[in-house]
Amino acid sequence: MPRRTATMLASTLMLIALLCAGVFIPVPYSEMSPGPTVNTLGDHDGEPVLQIAGKKTYATSGHLNMTTVRVTSADYRMNLVEAVYGWLAHDNKVVPHETLYPDGKTEEQSTQENAEEFSQSQESAKVAALKQLDVPVKSWVIVSTVVKGSPAEGKLHAGDVIKAVDGTAVKEPADVAKLVTKHKPGQAVRFTIVPAKEQAAAEKEKRTPTETQDITITTTTSDDTGEKRAIVGISAGTDHTFPFTIDIKLADVGGPSAGLMFALGIYDKLTPGSLTGGAFVAGTGTIDDAGKVGPIGGIEMKTVGARAKGAKYFLTPADNCAAAAKDTPDGLTLIKVGTIKDALGALKDIRGGDTADLPKCGK
Repeated sequence: MPRRTATMLASTLMLIALLCAGVFIPVPYSEMSPGPTVNTLGDHDGEPVLQIAGKKTYATSGHLNMTTVRVTSADYRMNLVEAVYGWLAHDNKVVPHETLYPDGKTEEQSTQENAEEFSQSQESAKVAALKQLDVPVKSWVIVSTVVKGSPAEGKLHAGDVIKAVDGTAVKEPADVAKLVTKHKPGQAVRFTIVPAKEQAAAEKEKRTPTETQDITITTTTSDDTGEKRAIVGISAGTDHTFPFTIDIKLADVGGPSAGLMFALGIYDKLTPGSLTGGAFVAGTGTIDDAGKVGPIGGIEMKTVGARAKGAKYFLTPADNCAAAAKDTPDGLTLIKVGTIKDALGALKDIRGGDTADLPKCGK
């Protein structure tokens, strides 16, 4: 066989081998891409996203779109060819697998966590919106979750209201951990609670709960890194009673990043006139009960998805501005917001046509 032919044959076989390796050898990466975007002022799957009963609502116009990101599943194994394609593609982003699924988290665990975060974001969105409207909301600290096999299992239950720890009144979820960690592992801690069933009955009957219980739990040692501390195996959260009904109907969405847009949608429906002035506004951002907007993941994917749907303005958490401004889709204005008040101020300028001085990302 001539040397030239042999060289070409060897090169061809090598190329085939490399392509096969690229297709069959998995790499530790996952992919993110733009997901659906939904108008919080409109309908989704045939019913309104925001449903309010027991309070007068007003007609709205324009868009206040929440945005999402699609990610590959926890058990999906990307190959080298797919990874390279993703790196080169403008609208996709390849990230280390552990970024999306840290500590070997399974698909089921990730879905459950996202569902819990989504539920909490809805509650905080309601509170933040109503606070802006000076509508009173009752709040209290509850047992959010109980770790299986922990000292608290069987003694405390999700939904129990935590009134005090060792006789000290609890006002914020963070107070619970502070009071528990004052103990050394192996010491007893006393919780004063209103059982979840009593709290639910009191809410239904519109009365103040009367039944309280003292529960004593022996602490154990935390298994995280760093200094060991006393724990009982619960996470604390906040629950609320609203003066009227606000339901958010949006299936197959998880995570906390729609909080800001839900809050703005609720505010718009409860106030006369149009918050957007008919403009197409999209955005993202977590929100807490006080109305503070927090950063989210996948900002580049969300701006692409929003612009593809027709958005002209994008409400961007302040901590995401730098990343978003690196590759802003043409025709999309990124507006920096740190609180719901910032967002409401920007929307006022947009509907008034006074957009020159908007707090834009990258300025």
